[in-house]
Amino acid sequence: MDEQQTTKSVDIFEWANNAGRFKKDFEVEFFLVNKRYTIYHLPMSGDLKPQVAPVFLLEILNEVEKGAGLGLEPRPFEESEAEDGVLLWSTTERVANAKLILDQIETSRSAIETFNEYDHEFKTIKMIIARFSHKGTTPFYIVKQVTGSSSLSERNAWQIGQDGKLSALQPAAAFKIATDNQVLIVGEQIFAFNPKKFEAIFSYSYKKQAIADKKVEQILDRYQLNFPEGQDLNTLIAGRAKSINKLQNLELGTKSQEEIVEYSENMALDLMTADDGAIIILDGRDVDTFVSLLNDDYMTSDLTGLRYEIKGKKLLKGDE
Repeated sequence: MDEQQTTKSVDIFEWANNAGRFKKDFEVEFFLVNKRYTIYHLPMSGDLKPQVAPVFLLEILNEVEKGAGLGLEPRPFEESEAEDGVLLWSTTERVANAKLILDQIETSRSAIETFNEYDHEFKTIKMIIARFSHKGTTPFYIVKQVTGSSSLSERNAWQIGQDGKLSALQPAAAFKIATDNQVLIVGEQIFAFNPKKFEAIFSYSYKKQAIADKKVEQILDRYQLNFPEGQDLNTLIAGRAKSINKLQNLELGTKSQEEIVEYSENMALDLMTADDGAIIILDGRDVDTFVSLLNDDYMTSDLTGLRYEIKGKKLLKGDE
């Protein structure tokens, strides 16, 4: 059975009514997530609390309330197209990077580092997450995309103070919060108020993932692979945008198991084999390496003898 059928469904209109009752009383925690999906805790100053609900929560509540009167219809993201009057939703089981983030926040909070601009680079940050909690309701998350490259830091920006004088930027870093509604996560359900930003935030493309799933079936039919207990190729490749993109046009059947192993050894890569010859896939990095081997993405220079990973392959004229 599809996990969307087994996920406990959230009535978005009932949720909005309930959240509206506590909109001034929620406890809020902030988290930053970078492009590698490393999570950082971001403490909040008390004087900022009055601005949180207007920036993150109230517009979502308004959109849902307005939609209720206009016949807003929630539909599964993977089965529908974005259109007026439709709110697309998916699940954390489908969106691997969302599940990864929420699992860490809810089960490994103490292991999450606190962000500071001196030890971490804000320009690598891709999203900010607000976790809302109240004893009268289930915790929920509101997620917004962050463009780290447009942030300001004391190293690259100046400010004009209240005295009218030009001086160094006082905060370690400054950034803008988007005002549009983007992503809401309630329980196991993800509501994509902005489908394009939802896809960008979590590196999720259902159509590409569907093609990748079919290629995974073909790979498992052809190659003998060894995984850690409780893992398989589908779970390890989920959310790996690099490998998912390569699988879109990958032609299988051109290399045997033995050729892949020999190719890996010649390139001095880290793939290992078990006693029975199965290729050991321990984590996402091994998946990326294995898919790159299938895609013939490594070469040794005849001129220098150095080994390279080929980022883009363009056939020469005559070989097309």
